[in-house]
Amino acid sequence: MTSNAIKGIRRKKSTLSEVKIAIVGAPGVGKSALTVRFITKRYIGEYDHQSDLRYKHEAMVDGDAIIFDLLDSCPKTLDEVPSSETLNWADGLVLVYAITDRNSINYIKRVKLMLGSIDLPTVLIANKGDLIHLRQISTEEGENLARSFDCWFKEVTAAEQVSQIADVFHELCREILQIRKKNKQSLLDRMLGGKTVVRTYARGKSDSALPKERNND
Repeated sequence: MTSNAIKGIRRKKSTLSEVKIAIVGAPGVGKSALTVRFITKRYIGEYDHQSDLRYKHEAMVDGDAIIFDLLDSCPKTLDEVPSSETLNWADGLVLVYAITDRNSINYIKRVKLMLGSIDLPTVLIANKGDLIHLRQISTEEGENLARSFDCWFKEVTAAEQVSQIADVFHELCREILQIRKKNKQSLLDRMLGGKTVVRTYARGKSDSALPKERNND
């Protein structure tokens, strides 16, 4: 391979869009299963990590290569909610509860209240949709909660689904990139015509307080 070709590859790699997504939910709802299913397409039912984990994963979305920087949060109790560093770091949120656990949807409601004025692209996920005989939370209740959050909703089964899980992350990525594009256009309008920039969502400038990522390409 010529040096010019190598330089071209490096330039292309450096221009990839990166989206930072935090996966948030109560203990045991399947956050790690969803994350690993998206990254590897494999299903692992049991996880025993004791702290938040970060992964980097490259995937194609609408023909463009995107780097997903994923934070798999790990609360140890129902009282432990995401830190302000996590919320400021993220470009978008995947809020996860299990249809078999009433406490898990109450946890999500508390997290949403904690967000306050932080406006992030968000998807509400109801996991373990295959465990119908253990269902405590109806699909309609999840849909109503998503409407109150002004976000979209999907009921999934990490144990059985692959493409549906990928769709969740891809659709959230599209929303993040669309907002980013609008913000850039607003900035351009301000520079050229004196229009006011509307900051659609907040994100931190540093992720130094978060765990280091793991590469899973």
